[in-house]
Amino acid sequence: MRAPAPEQHRPRRPLTCLSPLRAPANAKPMVEKARIADALGRELTGTDFEGLGDKYEGKVRDNYAQNGRRTVVTTDRISAFDRVLGVLPLKGQVLQWVSTFWFEQTRNTVPNHLIETPDPNATIAHECTPLGAEMVMRAYITGVTGTSMWTHYARGERTFCGHVLPEGLKKDQKLEQPLLTPSSKAKKGDHDESLSREALIERGDITAEDFDRAAELAHALFTFGQAHCAAQGLILVDTKYEFGKLPSGEIVVIDEIHTPDSSRYWFAESYAERFAAGEPPESFDKEYVRRWLAEVGFTGDGPVPTIPDEVKIEAMSRYITACETVVGRPFEPNLEEPIARLRKNLGLS
Repeated sequence: MRAPAPEQHRPRRPLTCLSPLRAPANAKPMVEKARIADALGRELTGTDFEGLGDKYEGKVRDNYAQNGRRTVVTTDRISAFDRVLGVLPLKGQVLQWVSTFWFEQTRNTVPNHLIETPDPNATIAHECTPLGAEMVMRAYITGVTGTSMWTHYARGERTFCGHVLPEGLKKDQKLEQPLLTPSSKAKKGDHDESLSREALIERGDITAEDFDRAAELAHALFTFGQAHCAAQGLILVDTKYEFGKLPSGEIVVIDEIHTPDSSRYWFAESYAERFAAGEPPESFDKEYVRRWLAEVGFTGDGPVPTIPDEVKIEAMSRYITACETVVGRPFEPNLEEPIARLRKNLGLS
């Protein structure tokens, strides 16, 4: 079917049709929406710095490699459906803030690549060779994308990434135990593919030894994350981990840990009641943006509709509330012009 033109991507119902934000009782104070609005127009869309080494641009991060170190700049770009959908104000700062928190908290559980964080949007890390598969942990059957477990289950499939699923599951239901559902690492512009351990090894994407070590680390990280989030009144529903090898051969976690970009969070206090009523869980991850896109008829193909400022601000309110709740202290945004600040803090000015 031909994709509708951009002007056809318009909400047929008011934006208030999406559930309002309601933080749990123990949520920390969030940044006022007025301060988020102040950052509109000053988003970090991307970088092009000379002197940092070879550049690789991912969906969200700009990476510069030089002398065994990698400078990672977390931009304000938002991705979903394996596509870049635009930018959200302060998103890069929030994602780096919460990911740095998790790197520090889990360092004694799982080794990682982090060296230092010289700027609110930049980290310095050890250069690693990424493994050829991503480790996705799922504790609930949910999702709206083509790679989600629920999408496969709803169309009648009962085996997902090598796991046999029972009959009678409902959307958003908790699984008997968390499942590792790995995916391929798609080339830029392509879509990730959910595959079993055996399929990834047979294709030559990853060795059995590397897969099993990464799987062990993924289970350890997810167990740690679930316990921490539960104490904060949150459910860590699912998440994606990326791993790489240091020159020594040691496998470490890279990229990010448990950010709203890589993870799905629900409010624990309302989950059971809403599930029993057949209502979607309250969430504060980029599922809010996905749901808005679905409301206006976009599910990943065709032109990307322009996200209105009010949706951007509400999405960031949810991001920040989630991250403040997880970290346990308020987020302090930096509203300086980001390129000049990065140049200064990275020693490029």
